[in-house]
Amino acid sequence: MKFGKEFVSQMVPEWQEAYLDYNSLKALLKDLLRFQQTRTPTAMASTPNGSVLNRRASLYRAFSGLTSRHRDSPRAKEDEEILVTEDGEDGRYQTFVTVSDEERGYEVKFFNELDHEFNKVVGFYKKKVKEVVEEADELSRQMDTLIALRLKVDNPMVDFGDGPNSAVHPINGRRAGGQHMDVIEEVEMMEDEDRGDNEPKTRTQKANGGIEGFKPPQLEILEHVKINVAPETPVSTLKGIILNSENQELSFSKKELRKAEEQMKQAFNEFYQKLRLLKSYCFLNQLAFSKIMKKHDKITSRNASKVHLNMMETSYLGTCDDVTRLIERVEATFIKHFANGNHRKGMKTLRPTARREKHRSTFFLGLFSGCSIALVVAIIVLIHARGLLESEGRSLYMENIFPLYSLFGFIVLHMVVFSANIYYWRRYRVNFSFIFGFKKGTELGYRQSFLMSSGLAVLALAGVLSNLDMEMDPSTQSFRALTELVPLGLVIVLVGIMLCPFNIVYRSSRFFLIQAVVHCVCAPLYKVTLQDFFLADQLTSQVQAFRSLEFYICYYGWGDFKKRSHNCLDSHVYKTFYFIVAIIPYWIRSLQCLRRLVEEKDGMQGLNGLKYFSTIVAVAMRTSFDMKKGMTWKILAMTSSFVATVVSTYWDIVIDWGLLRRNSENRWLRDKLLIPNKSVYFVAMVLNVLLRLAWMQSVLGFREAPFIHRTALVAIVACLEIIRRGIWNFFRLENEHLNNVGKYRAFKSVPLPFNYYHDEGKSI
Repeated sequence: MKFGKEFVSQMVPEWQEAYLDYNSLKALLKDLLRFQQTRTPTAMASTPNGSVLNRRASLYRAFSGLTSRHRDSPRAKEDEEILVTEDGEDGRYQTFVTVSDEERGYEVKFFNELDHEFNKVVGFYKKKVKEVVEEADELSRQMDTLIALRLKVDNPMVDFGDGPNSAVHPINGRRAGGQHMDVIEEVEMMEDEDRGDNEPKTRTQKANGGIEGFKPPQLEILEHVKINVAPETPVSTLKGIILNSENQELSFSKKELRKAEEQMKQAFNEFYQKLRLLKSYCFLNQLAFSKIMKKHDKITSRNASKVHLNMMETSYLGTCDDVTRLIERVEATFIKHFANGNHRKGMKTLRPTARREKHRSTFFLGLFSGCSIALVVAIIVLIHARGLLESEGRSLYMENIFPLYSLFGFIVLHMVVFSANIYYWRRYRVNFSFIFGFKKGTELGYRQSFLMSSGLAVLALAGVLSNLDMEMDPSTQSFRALTELVPLGLVIVLVGIMLCPFNIVYRSSRFFLIQAVVHCVCAPLYKVTLQDFFLADQLTSQVQAFRSLEFYICYYGWGDFKKRSHNCLDSHVYKTFYFIVAIIPYWIRSLQCLRRLVEEKDGMQGLNGLKYFSTIVAVAMRTSFDMKKGMTWKILAMTSSFVATVVSTYWDIVIDWGLLRRNSENRWLRDKLLIPNKSVYFVAMVLNVLLRLAWMQSVLGFREAPFIHRTALVAIVACLEIIRRGIWNFFRLENEHLNNVGKYRAFKSVPLPFNYYHDEGKSI
């Protein structure tokens, strides 16, 4: 792989604009080489394919000697006149170079761009280092409080003071807090090493292993601290509302200590990942700078890289070791305090390995996909061979069995579409794992997602094949109970796999999904995060799946499944819940918008909530029209559906996707696009409008078709909505990714456990 591609592949996606623009600098060198070729066409001929950085050009350069590369160079004098100066006020670097009049325009342009890019990198790196140093100071302060809390919880009667009445540990006779002396000693030793040998040491080692002048953490800090426990359960949220405060006084309980330790562990982990990426940013830019200067020297036969590499090494980018030192200290602190001194365990947490692609996953993916195709073909052949489409039991089958299996069709289609989303997110470098908040190394790839969908498809299609009978057994006047229970058995298996506590079938991803579902169901009692409202949006496209689940309960609970008969549509309870389950997903999104409006004070969330409320009205009117008919209900359904469709379509394209910007760099799109082909965005907008209109088929008079059953038509419309949601998913996350890029947000903010305040006349 060429360096340019490797350089791009290793970038932090959200920091892409802050990296050295290697490609533009390379393009400037190509322009310079083309100019040189026009002057000496025979000496530097380009290849037929137009490549300008040709290795054959090196065969015609002057020989630089064996012992001294630049001793006999005809341009040695000009090399000496390449100067790089640093502005003392803002630390910006500027290159001054003497070249011939013909080449001056090209090289000056190159060095101006090089200086601009290098200063950009140094400025960004300096800013980020300052941020992590400030964050490290805050983490250190939090660790002081955590250690003091540990000591207080372990020994509630202890009193750390500087006076002669300081408490003494009852067991070993040392002052309380001695169990943490080795930790403090290690930190102090590191600080002593940083101070250097010329500065006096502030402590001396006793012969018996104690530390002279050791000062344990003071419990006085706990008098100025409140525990910061974010509402994570409905009960804690309600308590926060009743008490009108989320910051509770410390009670010095073990539960409180455990919670603080978990938050600090997560904060240290996230901080460590930030340091690693910042170190990688520094290294990659240094490497890119070195590579581009070597290309420059090959083209111009100059020795400019010597001066510029020296400049890079003496700049802030090459001399600042704050990040490396912080990495070492974070590792030592994490291993000591959160891994019980186990280096391997601590580093495994800090540096989780990425999920490895396994050959068996690929094998089973191919196997299940092939089996699914074979089962579909077998079902089609059986239907035509037996003439099931003309059978008298066809209507009975479509009204009773088809809705049961359509549930699996909706789920499988949604998983397939989501697999495609993952593939294209990775292809266009959308950092979906960070946006969704997946734990590093546990996120599913498109192969794993497609593997699960194909496996579920095999089970469902096998059930359909076994349950394809259209006629009753004449002797019993009923269908076989075992085959009629197959759909219910598949649902039980699916739920069992989802709730299985064992580490099988991607447990971390299953639990992540279950957690998000709980947050959606309990809205607005949980703080709304992106993964929560993103999942709730997916649920709004699965209304027919919820109605299928309702039909399962009615059909197997109160119907006669052996004779494929039920009276669900005549039950007022069923009709009521048929109405409610269609509204629940939109109601959840409305409550989430209300929660964000209250917390974030963002008026757009209020408008978003009104959008979902308009959809609730439209769904209610359409459902009422389906049940009651009549011209009045039809007019109400058409009007409300039209309003909801227009509002939702506008919100999808303009707000969620960020498109239709008239004055953007890409007219009618947005300034930044990840897909090079702009027509894709226009096609997606048109498809979104057309697929949005599909849900109006029930009020536009297209409920029946001569060649297709009404139940199948409803399923097709539901599938179109799932496909529309898949298209929405990609562009919604693309827009979110670009927003993070614009603000250089590459890390999630982790709440710290302690808040500090000052008492009257006191300070910490």
